[in-house]
Amino acid sequence: MVAETPAPEKKSNCLACNKPIKKLKRYYRDGQFYCNKKCWRNYLKKSKEEKK
Repeated sequence: MVAETPAPEKKSNCLACNKPIKKLKRYYRDGQFYCNKKCWRNYLKKSKEEKK
């Protein structure tokens, strides 16, 4: 008997604004999905501020 490993869950919301991401319109960077490039930049800016 082989134990099946669960597939990693795909995030369906943008990390920056938490809006649902449609398949046709998505922006993939650093292993994560975002709505667009603007949300990705905002997420980077926010994470840098949290590290300080």
